[in-house]
Amino acid sequence: MASLTHQLLVSVTIVLSVVQFIDGYSFKNCIEDPYWNTNKTDMHTKFSCSHRKEKSMYAIIHDLPPSALNLNISSNPISHIPDKSFVHLPNLEYLKMDHNILTTIDELAFQNLYHLKSLNLSFNYISELDPSLFKDLNKLTFLSLTGNKLKQLPVNIFSRVFNLDTLILRQNFLTNFSGVAESVSQLMNLSKLDLCFNQFKSLSHSNVLLPKSLTILYLCRNYLTTLACEPSFLRRIELLDLSYNSQLPSIAFKGVDLSQINYLRLRATNVRVSELFNVSNVKVGHVDFSGMGLKNDSLLIELCRLLRGRVNCIKDLKLGSNGIKYINYTLSGCPDIKGAVDLSRNQLKSIGCLDFLKGQKHIQSFIAEHNHLTSLQSCKKENMLSFHYMKELSYRYNRILSVSSFAFHHTPNIKTLKLNINTIAFLHRNALKGLKSLETLRLDNNLLTDLFNVSFEDLYNLQILNLRNNRISVIFNGTFLSLSSLTTLDLGGNKITHFQPSGLDGLKNLSKLYLDGNNLKQIDSEHYCVFQDTLKVLDLQRNQISLLSEHISVSPFMNLSKLHDLKLDGQMPYGITLLPRAFFRGLRSLKSLYLTNNHITYLAPDAFDDLSQLRFLTLGNSCAGVVQLQPGVFKNLRNLTKLIVENMGIQNFSKEVFGNLTKLHILQLNHNVMQSIDVDVLETLSNLRYLDIRNIPLSCTCQNRILQNWTVNNPNVQLIYLKNLPCQDNKKFKFHNFDTKVCYIDLGEYLFFTTAAVIFLFTVIPLLYVKLYWKMKYSYYVFRAWFSEQWRRLREEEENCKYDAFVSYNSSDEHWILDQLLPNLEGNGSSFKLCLHHRDFELGRDIVSNIVSAVYGSRKTICVVSRNFLQSEWCSLEIQLASYRLFDEHRDVLLLVFLEPIPERQLSSYHRMRKIMLKKTYLQWPGSDCTDPAQAQDLFWNQLRRALRKASRLDNEEENYRNEGCAIADREDTEYFVNQTSDENYYLLP
Repeated sequence: MASLTHQLLVSVTIVLSVVQFIDGYSFKNCIEDPYWNTNKTDMHTKFSCSHRKEKSMYAIIHDLPPSALNLNISSNPISHIPDKSFVHLPNLEYLKMDHNILTTIDELAFQNLYHLKSLNLSFNYISELDPSLFKDLNKLTFLSLTGNKLKQLPVNIFSRVFNLDTLILRQNFLTNFSGVAESVSQLMNLSKLDLCFNQFKSLSHSNVLLPKSLTILYLCRNYLTTLACEPSFLRRIELLDLSYNSQLPSIAFKGVDLSQINYLRLRATNVRVSELFNVSNVKVGHVDFSGMGLKNDSLLIELCRLLRGRVNCIKDLKLGSNGIKYINYTLSGCPDIKGAVDLSRNQLKSIGCLDFLKGQKHIQSFIAEHNHLTSLQSCKKENMLSFHYMKELSYRYNRILSVSSFAFHHTPNIKTLKLNINTIAFLHRNALKGLKSLETLRLDNNLLTDLFNVSFEDLYNLQILNLRNNRISVIFNGTFLSLSSLTTLDLGGNKITHFQPSGLDGLKNLSKLYLDGNNLKQIDSEHYCVFQDTLKVLDLQRNQISLLSEHISVSPFMNLSKLHDLKLDGQMPYGITLLPRAFFRGLRSLKSLYLTNNHITYLAPDAFDDLSQLRFLTLGNSCAGVVQLQPGVFKNLRNLTKLIVENMGIQNFSKEVFGNLTKLHILQLNHNVMQSIDVDVLETLSNLRYLDIRNIPLSCTCQNRILQNWTVNNPNVQLIYLKNLPCQDNKKFKFHNFDTKVCYIDLGEYLFFTTAAVIFLFTVIPLLYVKLYWKMKYSYYVFRAWFSEQWRRLREEEENCKYDAFVSYNSSDEHWILDQLLPNLEGNGSSFKLCLHHRDFELGRDIVSNIVSAVYGSRKTICVVSRNFLQSEWCSLEIQLASYRLFDEHRDVLLLVFLEPIPERQLSSYHRMRKIMLKKTYLQWPGSDCTDPAQAQDLFWNQLRRALRKASRLDNEEENYRNEGCAIADREDTEYFVNQTSDENYYLLP
């Protein structure tokens, strides 16, 4: 019953995962490998979820489909794998979780992974494993726990992992070898066990045996002082590495059966060769003698004597890391060596012409890497030893400065010569003479400046020539004239500025030419005519090639009809800034074109017209150039499967540009500047499976509502990290779920509800009128009574104000206030109470607080306007507060009194004042130019008192007055008004 329930839960999980997956093809923290899903049968199988910031395993992989086979979750801040983390991924075969910070793995973490074949948990912080952790991993063949903190293994931890073939436990803190042996004893298919970098002191064990299938055992870099194992314990081991156990003595091998050993490594141990052969049955020809202290001739002679006493021939003799400084004829006494002699990582300063190998005529390979060799002498001498069977010679990682003439005369039949990573500055023109069988020559990473036209004349069988990272500046005529078999020529990383006319002659079969990282300024098609029918790869990255004209007559690639790969990335210092229309003409077979980091400013609409077979095109990182791709620029690229146009400043994504890319599989548009993407264009790309639109400022507006719907519901195109794509206008919201409801306004629905409401009102109102007429009329009178009560309360509120008016004025006009205003409004029988700042403001209180209290504690505010008033900041604040009550609170509280005529041009900058003057009438103090100043002033004071008595609530229509006195308006369209109920003339200007 429990099993049935489990199967049911698994099925439900898979169904839910499929439903969730169909809801959109994007993963929050993972990227599906676009190269694994070219066929629909292989879709949704390989995922990479590395270098994310999520700490939760669920957050990273919860949205992956059940079809996943290969999963990489490396380099994340994950510390815990909870139970049933992968239950929704039942088909998983490869799981990689290295370089995280894992400390805890729950018992059922890998439940349901019945098909898992490979599990990598390397470089974490795991210190303990649950005994049942791997119980469901029946098909596991590879397990790595390298670089953790394991101190022991549970006894039955591998009891259910029947098919495990490789187990790597290196770089842990294991101390009990017996426990490890007992744990792996049940693995009947285990063939490789790596226990290096642990803390074993012996191989002592209980009555358990290693699996019969185990043939490779690594125990290097432990603390072994003895083996202490049963004689037959290692009987079936074929490769045994015990190196860097510095205290391991020779006597430790006494009685141990090593008869099946094919390779025994004892570097940096305390084992002595003679003692080893005396106490063990290991075959002498299968021992690696590197790092065993054989540093002088006497020890080497003794070694050869011991070897010859047991065998007639050996395959390889490895003597690396022995500290050998000099070597004479010591190896002549060794058995016949049929394979390689390896003297790497010693301190040899000279090897002569391999005289010390006298008698060893059958050697096939000689390796002397990582020594102190400074030169290779000439070996064309009388009675010189020759090694006709030697096929490989390697002097890499030395300090060789010069190579003399005929330096390899004694090895005429070698096929591979490695002189790379030295300091060779002088290569004699005859240094390589006689090497007629040479097929591979490595001279890269040296200091060569010149190549002579006879340097390679005997190398007519040479196929690969590597001259990368030297200091060659010119290729002279005839340099490669004899290299008719050469297929690969690597001249990258030099300082080549040009080729002489016949510098590349002779290269009739050249297939790959690498010229990247040089100083070439132009592409000369004449140099390539020799191999124009065979060249497939041409690398011109990081040169100084530039195109100055939009019109070129002949393409430099016109005759390279077989070329497959062309690299023109990163031309210096500014890159290829324009691509003319005929630049790629003739490249009918080109499949890959690299143009990144070139800052292209002009791209001709027919630049790629001849590239009908192109599969891969990258134009990325041209952000200083193209912003508007020309229509039809990709029209002939119907076979293109991958297009990279990231960081180009592209503004347009239109069908005219991208519409013909019907076979496009991968499109990288990230880091561009378009604010929208036309979904119609995306739908024309019928084979599109991978779309990267990260770091594009897509707006979360109705303009992109169709794009949002397409990205969320399209089941075929993977949108990279769509769930993390933010809205450009508001980073808090995500593009995939911004609200699009406002974009779907149904006009018909609105019209329906509006019409229904109107019909309802026309139907209901007559019924209400007939049935509820008297109730409605009664309610109307009740409302009027309520409104009258509120109005009365408002008037009482105004009457309860502390002041009748607050007077706003400039201190320079204070004499008018004291001489005219106060006597006429507070004296002469008037009962008004005014608020003056010099008299009524509260001492010690903030000025602004005093002003606010005065304005709102008075029924009215009188602004005494003059030129000085307009220039005062405090007066400006006071009139703003009063105008706020006028315009926003609809209270008639502001009275303007002009002490002097002010032209309109001086008032134009005071927009608040102009607004008030256009809406309100205002008073002007009669000047001395009036015919009857006394009468005018009496009228002025009468009108001001009337305005003060008026209620503060604005009426529907303001009273208009005509001015028939001597006040003069400053505007041409000023109208004069008079009070129709009085024959008094007073001075009011609108």
